[in-house]
Amino acid sequence: MAEELPTPDFQVMVSTFATQAAVALGQVANPSTNETSVDLPQAKFAIDLLQVLEDKSKGNLDEAEEKFLNDCLYQLRMVYIDVSSKK
Repeated sequence: MAEELPTPDFQVMVSTFATQAAVALGQVANPSTNETSVDLPQAKFAIDLLQVLEDKSKGNLDEAEEKFLNDCLYQLRMVYIDVSSKK
């Protein structure tokens, strides 16, 4: 049976990039390998994509969407700093 996909919306898009960053930061197991590993360039790329999304959508988001994106970016940046300082 096919897995039901979520309705495409802004939060799903942000969550997709945030999950990619979390996998690259070793915070979440890679679904393909079920293992964690750190790939800082890939994590930076995913975080930068979220930054582009924030820049390009400024003034077009509702309050909840803006807060969700800001919170994701903040948390990912803090983890990136922590992980990169240990390398």
